[in-house]
Amino acid sequence: MATRITKAVIPAAGLGTRFLPATKAMPKEMLPVVDKPAIQYVVEEAVAAGLTDVLLVTGRNKTALENHFDRATELEANLNLKGDTDRLQKVEYSNDLADMHYVRQGDPRGLGHAVLRARMHVGNQPFAVLLGDDLIDARDVLLSRMIDEQEARGATIIALMEVDPAVAHMYGVATVETTDEDDVVKVLDLVEKPAPGTAPSNYAIIGRYVLQPDVFDVLEETEPGKGNEIQLTDALRNMAQNDIAGGVYGVVFKGRRYDTGDRLDYIKAIVQLAVEREDLGPELRPWLKEFSDNLK
Repeated sequence: MATRITKAVIPAAGLGTRFLPATKAMPKEMLPVVDKPAIQYVVEEAVAAGLTDVLLVTGRNKTALENHFDRATELEANLNLKGDTDRLQKVEYSNDLADMHYVRQGDPRGLGHAVLRARMHVGNQPFAVLLGDDLIDARDVLLSRMIDEQEARGATIIALMEVDPAVAHMYGVATVETTDEDDVVKVLDLVEKPAPGTAPSNYAIIGRYVLQPDVFDVLEETEPGKGNEIQLTDALRNMAQNDIAGGVYGVVFKGRRYDTGDRLDYIKAIVQLAVEREDLGPELRPWLKEFSDNLK
């Protein structure tokens, strides 16, 4: 019987250039989404799916990520002295959220290279990869569903979402066929960011993967592709086309996903999450309506 997956890899070495100057001195993963950094949402999602061993693949100037998941002794002592137990609990929560590990990517050679840097930590077992630009609503099931499918099929599982064909060129896109499960498809082919109007479908890869360890050998042989980077999509295409380690399947997600990858979608994500918060929504919703009604 297969051992339940426990390891998650979160690539976090990007420079965040789309958010300059905010990311000049602060990692983009630490940008707040309402009142938590984006990276904490991702780690919480991994933990909720039973992945308690988390590796962050980082780069230079990313020490704030390690600090966030470490003790803040002076701050904790100050809050304790004030009797501010509510804020103290929020600060302490991230300390023991998961067993956190860190490795540097070094040269920024693409997502595939970032995943390859996790090889020694992961070893010869399936593992999950979570990208920080995609936040999945905690009320919707995705990662645990993917893990279940990986265990049942002994294959690599990727998360897919149907998108407007007009924006399919912004994603990795899959060619698929149906299976015996309504929300699961078999992946026949993949292409990374196809030219506008040439996408083979509107099934876009979103930033969740449950990978067979064989992906490391495939990545070692994968030549640089789009952007002269080692693309994870190219390695997965090889695995799908050649049925390596059980091939590739996709779980089609129909839940709530928040894209924090660019400025406009980041703002939308904050508003969407805030309006449903019990502590913010009751005041924010009527204000938003009034603000909207007054727009010219």
